[in-house]
Parts: sequence; structure tokens; C-alpha cells
Amino acid sequence: MKVTKAQAQANRAQIVDTASTLFRERGYDGVGVADLMAAAGFTHGGFYKHFGSKADLMAEAASCGLAKSADAAAEMDVLGFMSYYLSREHRDAPGQGCTLAALCTDASRQPETVKAAFAAGIEAQLASSPSPQGQADDTPSEQARARRIALMAQAVGAMVLSRSCPDESPLADEILNVCRADVLARLSGLRQGSSAAQAEQR
Repeated sequence: MKVTKAQAQANRAQIVDTASTLFRERGYDGVGVADLMAAAGFTHGGFYKHFGSKADLMAEAASCGLAKSADAAAEMDVLGFMSYYLSREHRDAPGQGCTLAALCTDASRQPETVKAAFAAGIEAQLASSPSPQGQADDTPSEQARARRIALMAQAVGAMVLSRSCPDESPLADEILNVCRADVLARLSGLRQGSSAAQAEQR
């Protein structure tokens, strides 16, 4: 029975979504094409009907995961987002969490197509990341972008460091707790500073 175009697109989306989860859980080298296709509910032979190579799927799965992360960040208050991001809950569920924290180190060793997907995803995340509530509207865009890059780098770095420690290591929790407290304190300071500046202008 011939597969319709709509069904083929649905099958491809299922493979990409499954790959996005498995890559975050196990890393790029920890997932073979046969295992991935079986998890998605398809045969190994069907892979090359959809993708030219595993690297092509890696790039598309990265774009999918990064887009979901950007959407999630855009829907949340920045303090709430950072509180969750730098939490044990997020740390212990890499397959459902941030693609950057799960796969950045892997991506650095992958083909340019995969790196390009990460670069595009990082840019989208920077564009959609919530700003501190109350931040002055006249904050220079370069300054706002610099703050977002710094916050992203600290949050992602903290998660990577924490996950590199044994699951029950006190250090794993300490890294998250210290960085979460620092990030939230700086964000709260930005809010208070912006509110004070707005009050003075009135």
C-alpha cells in the first residue's frame, strides 16, 4: 500500500520528534539509526527514505528541540523560567529538557550542518527569551542582548556541570543552587533598578 504524502510527512515528524528526545537522553553517539527507528515505530530500512544521513536527522532534530525550547521560554516569566531551568527536575530529565544543555558539547564535534542548526536555535532563543519584568523600554538592544547571552551561558553551563557529576553528588545540587540564586538575584536587581528609573522619570 502506497504511503500518502501526508502520512510520509507525519512519519518524518515522528522520527524527528523521537530523535530529538533520544539524542538529548543519550547523546548523538549513544543512539544508532536502527534503535532510533525502532523507537519511532519504523523499520531501519525506512530511514533513508526520509534522510540522507544521520547528520541530516541530527540537524533537524536539533532545530525541532531548540524551537520547542524557545517557545517554552517565551511563554514564561523570566524568574519562573530560570527557577525551573536551574532545578533538579530539569537536570534529571534531559530527554524532556533543553537541547543546548543536553547536546552543546556533542554538537561542537559534529558537521557544520549540525552546528548551523544550533547557531540558529541560539539566536531564536535569544530573540524569544523573556526580559525582566519592569525593564525600561529604552534599554539599548545591544545591552539587552549581552545580558541574555550572559544569562544563557551561565544557565546552560551550570546544567552541563551539574549533569557531569554523579546523580547523588552534593556538588551537582550545589552548582544548581549557587547559580540559581545568583541568576535570580541579578534578575531581581534589574527589575528593581528599572522600576526605580521609571519612578524618577515620572
